[in-house]
Amino acid sequence: MATISDVARQAGVSTATVSRALNGKSTVDPALVARVRAAAEELGYHPNGLARNLRRQETAVLALIISDVENPFFTSIARGVEDVAQTAGYSVVLCNSDENADKEQRYIDVALQERVAGVVLSPTDVSSSVERLRHRGTPLVAVDRPLTECDQVLVDSRLAARQATEHLIGAGYRRIGCVTGPAGIRTADDRLAGYRDALDAAGRDLRLERRGEYRASGGRQATEALLAESPDALLVANSAMAIGVLEALGEAGLRLGRDVGVVAFDDVPWATLIDPPLTVVAQPAYEIGAAAARLLLARIAEPSLPPAATMLEARLIERGSTQRATSPR
Repeated sequence: MATISDVARQAGVSTATVSRALNGKSTVDPALVARVRAAAEELGYHPNGLARNLRRQETAVLALIISDVENPFFTSIARGVEDVAQTAGYSVVLCNSDENADKEQRYIDVALQERVAGVVLSPTDVSSSVERLRHRGTPLVAVDRPLTECDQVLVDSRLAARQATEHLIGAGYRRIGCVTGPAGIRTADDRLAGYRDALDAAGRDLRLERRGEYRASGGRQATEALLAESPDALLVANSAMAIGVLEALGEAGLRLGRDVGVVAFDDVPWATLIDPPLTVVAQPAYEIGAAAARLLLARIAEPSLPPAATMLEARLIERGSTQRATSPR
């Protein structure tokens, strides 16, 4: 890793000037600040988190508050956050909110009490209570779901859901349903909106929609309710729900890829192990976490930076679960 001395040598200034420039001291000439920052960026230098935090009576620890630690999507986000944080000298404390706003708030309170250097948060909803973090000046990055006036790393779920539904339409499915998460959770709402966008663009009036908890049980219950309307394809909002969807289809004697086509968000390891393999909307979960950690480290180093939003792309991976079988039933 580059050191402050390396940056000073590259910029042609003293280490004291580098420290003042990167900490926003107004006594440093703006031209020198620009030169120092350019050198730091070129060398990939981050200020020493442990020493800085000791001076500010903070710990070299980041809090990661996610909604479901059992969901492989959030597990990959956590790995991305941790890998970047560890390289910069920070430890990461993992907190699981279970989509519960009260539990999320308790973890935020703990983060403040423990004087963490910053927080990466997958908010329970758009009204998540993060004002205490802002009031204390604790750096915050939102992942997966947006928050106003803070750094964030997102995926365009609405567009991805539209593209997945268009894929089902193009494959010849006529009665396409959507199994999505609870109302008020931004990703669940966006994926339902993207499903509707695709149907509207195709001139389809039929809407087969059910909501459930972002868990296997929620996917199962929603699918059992939808089967009364005889869907021939389903868009599923996440991989946890997809497990319940597949259970419900199996118990109803419906064969994946033959009787009902299925495409689900997130490319989990088991998606290629079922027969036929599952078509998925693959989100760059690890990159989401890594990008969030980099944004958080930048915010810790320079609190006055304007809020930054990073939008990453999902990609559709077509597999057998959406290829209509031509062999006899």
